[in-house]
Amino acid sequence: MANRSLYLKILSAVIIFGAWEIAGRIPVSYAFPTFLESMAALGNMALDGRLWEAYAETLRPLVVGVAISTVLGIGLGLWIGLSKFFDWLVSPIFIVMQSAPLAALIPLLVMAYGIGLTSKVFVVCIMAMPVIVLNTASAVRHTPESMKEMCKSFLGTRTDMLIKIIIPAASPLIFSGLRLGVSAGFIGAILAELKITPTGVGDIITFSRSIADYPSMYAAIFSIIVLAVLFLNLLERTEKTLFKGHDRGYVSD
Repeated sequence: MANRSLYLKILSAVIIFGAWEIAGRIPVSYAFPTFLESMAALGNMALDGRLWEAYAETLRPLVVGVAISTVLGIGLGLWIGLSKFFDWLVSPIFIVMQSAPLAALIPLLVMAYGIGLTSKVFVVCIMAMPVIVLNTASAVRHTPESMKEMCKSFLGTRTDMLIKIIIPAASPLIFSGLRLGVSAGFIGAILAELKITPTGVGDIITFSRSIADYPSMYAAIFSIIVLAVLFLNLLERTEKTLFKGHDRGYVSD
């Protein structure tokens, strides 16, 4: 079964890259290079060091923003899931943040915090945190009541219930929310570089477009997609290893 899944992924990649190569050779647009041209540009950027320097710049706000979003997001999610009043007070904020076009807030962040690292970290946080908070809160709220009642019957304290019952039971869904939050964080990091100030991979994309170096532009975009897919697959494998045998949802009592 695992081999079949791998073969299907390889087949899917061959079809997509083959279609890309054909579309570039037709061409569908002057600004659309072939797959081989883009990969050659990617190799050149990797060899001359531009790509690694760009990612060193891009990953800074991403790592900081995701770390902040993880700590605050899980903490707020636990609080929302445990407190009906806090749920009523705070949940609507994150629901609006998740559904609203947050790119519209970027000019306000620039006005408040400038064009440096702080603004970019904020963009990553406002993209990643709502997903983490809402998934964590949902996981806590759906902890089976039978497990809570069992804790009470053994005279467990609220701390015991939180640490020994709620967090372990909710962990698979919390980790799934974290994975989705990291995905949103990637989007936020690149969005910040394109909208705030061109640095890192965003600088390569912007500069390549300005001088009509379309193979380099597509190569940079392709590298972002590959990095995001690899990282999310790593998180998914970690999730499966940590929570092997656990359902990712809850059976109703």
